[in-house]
Amino acid sequence: MKTTPFNYIGKPHLRIDGVAKVTGDAQYTDDIHLPGTLVGKMLRSPHAHALIRNIDVSKALALPGVKAIVLGKDAPILFGILPRAEDENALAIDKVRYVGEPVAGVAAFDERTALEALKLIEVEYELLPAILDPHEALTREDVKIHHFSEVANIERRATLEFGNVDEGFAAADYIREDTFYKGAITHAPIETHVALANYRDGKMTLWTTTQVPHYVHKALSRVLEMPMDRIRVIKPTLGGGFGGKGEPFSFEFVACLLSRKCGRPVKIVHTREEVFMTHRGRHPMHMKLRTGVKKDGTITALEFHNLLDGGSYGSYGLVTLYYSGQLLTLPYILPAYRFDGVRVFTNKPACGALRGHGGVGPRFAFEVHLDRIAADLGLDPLEIRQKNSLKANTMTLNDLRITSCGFEECLEKAGKAIGWEEKRGKLPRGRGVGLAGGGYVSGANNAIYFNPMPHSSVNISVDRGGGVTVFCGASDIGQGSDTMLALVAGEILGISPALIRVISADTDTTPVDLGSYSSRVTFMAGNACRTAALAVREKIGSVVAAQLGVPKESVVIADGIVSGQGYAGMSFTFAQAVVLAESQGMALYASGGYTPPKLGGKYRGAGVGPSPAYSFGAHAAEVQVDEETGIVTVLRLVAAHDLGRTLNPLAAEGQVEGAVANGLGEVLMESHTNTGSGQHSCPSLLEYKIPTMLDLPDIEPILVESFDPEGPFGAKECGEGSLGPSIPAVVNAIYDAVGIWLHDAPITPEAVLAALKKERMR
Repeated sequence: MKTTPFNYIGKPHLRIDGVAKVTGDAQYTDDIHLPGTLVGKMLRSPHAHALIRNIDVSKALALPGVKAIVLGKDAPILFGILPRAEDENALAIDKVRYVGEPVAGVAAFDERTALEALKLIEVEYELLPAILDPHEALTREDVKIHHFSEVANIERRATLEFGNVDEGFAAADYIREDTFYKGAITHAPIETHVALANYRDGKMTLWTTTQVPHYVHKALSRVLEMPMDRIRVIKPTLGGGFGGKGEPFSFEFVACLLSRKCGRPVKIVHTREEVFMTHRGRHPMHMKLRTGVKKDGTITALEFHNLLDGGSYGSYGLVTLYYSGQLLTLPYILPAYRFDGVRVFTNKPACGALRGHGGVGPRFAFEVHLDRIAADLGLDPLEIRQKNSLKANTMTLNDLRITSCGFEECLEKAGKAIGWEEKRGKLPRGRGVGLAGGGYVSGANNAIYFNPMPHSSVNISVDRGGGVTVFCGASDIGQGSDTMLALVAGEILGISPALIRVISADTDTTPVDLGSYSSRVTFMAGNACRTAALAVREKIGSVVAAQLGVPKESVVIADGIVSGQGYAGMSFTFAQAVVLAESQGMALYASGGYTPPKLGGKYRGAGVGPSPAYSFGAHAAEVQVDEETGIVTVLRLVAAHDLGRTLNPLAAEGQVEGAVANGLGEVLMESHTNTGSGQHSCPSLLEYKIPTMLDLPDIEPILVESFDPEGPFGAKECGEGSLGPSIPAVVNAIYDAVGIWLHDAPITPEAVLAALKKERMR
């Protein structure tokens, strides 16, 4: 094991919640039972697009066991995760925009009664034409999904240009143009969406499966028209998020509305089908790239067009749209770049944030496009990437500040590990290797809504027995952020992370953190925790120094012992030092916060893309293609990821492996589609295929350390940026194996066979 200059940082640690999870002691939202809890259910629209002419709930209310029914008129205030996309109601009022949109909520004594009540609610609909094709949405002026769309059903168009693109293409020796399609996928968390609301004594408490307790807290205050200090949001243990629990949802509002109306706790548990309806997954993207290069592969200009199918509501779509263009300037040097992106509304469930959101589709397209350019020019795909690689301490042409950057090392290590020189173009037909690169943010530099507050705050309290508790509003969604906080605090305070208690994601007891999205928690909450721990250590050090009569700077805390370095025989246990401090009237409590530096350009759209640091990575895949069946088998995948400094190698490797599994599912099997009526075509995990342990190849994570100057102990993100390159690496390996290019993902056996047939006919 590599040695580190730290006691705990850089060494493998088990998760502090690991035992509770594997023994079944961890408490998830659905495990919480309050006396008198009612079952909540939601009536959903069977139509993709229709006006609501009337809703009659009289028969349902008369059903014995029904305690309350709420409709859209009970919550008329709009909400949305982005201030510029507040376009949803808790329940549809005048119009439904997708199959599955909720129109009524019921609370009853048991599930059977609640389901029967839903059948008794009579809704009169007037059907409207449904738009399911994003290209149609671009031009249909006669059908408006939202009245505020000025042109057809366009939510937003983003146009960016940097450098002289026309001159860049004029200077090119070769220009290539390609189109790509990346289909929608969904998050498929093990735990479905669940909310338990309890309105009592004028205060609302909500336990919910959320990645963003703070934003749910704000949205509830807005929609329920209650002061924030009368609302409490708690995130219990979460069974997976991946972005799919990263914003306020209808079921959370409905549970609260029902509880307030009937004066009893109400729990709503989504079925798996409802999870698919709630969705908010990966945007389908129709992409077109045009790139100019010199004969040696040096990029001179890039033009990128992207059409995003946003579904029925705004969600995170504005950010996804801009991310798709802004982040394409990573990880290569682009001297000139033009981006034109459009997000449209369609009559399907809204798309939102999913692991690596905004960056995954364009990364797939560009990395395959770059391999095609290399093939056309007779260049090595690894060398063309090395030639154009971004460097540390530089600025991209769209004003993204690059601090640390280990991309070239990632390329080198991934290529070496996969046996690039020995295998590329040299394996028997049907076997091949491919490579791709990528980069991602370590947290969005700007908050979702403007405010002067820290993006993350942490409080640390030490009791007189020496017990340390870290309070943080960040959501551990399975990525292990609670363990990270314990590790950071333990390193600073000189005690084992296993001894530190972490209380997170409770708006009554923890300070504000903006949530788990855009890979922000390690960088931002980690920095906040480090600041708070340093303040506590400073207090302990000053008291001990005075007691021992030694200089304060000589006091060290290690392995639970506080001593004066260089002063033999003088020491206290950590608990003794705490008692000493308290006996002198010093409260061992401190707060820390993190606010990113002001970054980004002055142009419209510059607020999306800047980050205090960026991760980089390179993946290399080896595949087997069966030319009789079209089945692609990934035999091995190497994922080299620049994560700054490795805080916990065990956790970091797990994150990289999980991201790769996510990517392999996207490229080979996952397809989130709708029928011609707008109904989900595969709303269950029997039909929607995701990779299991039996489907995964040998995954080799390689952790590349670049030591970011602003990250906590030099750390950056590793959970999202390590997904994107896996998809194009597989596609590029397929070309090496059988000589076909595939531009649409997922890659189905039928598509492979069709491409092989086309290639043979040339």
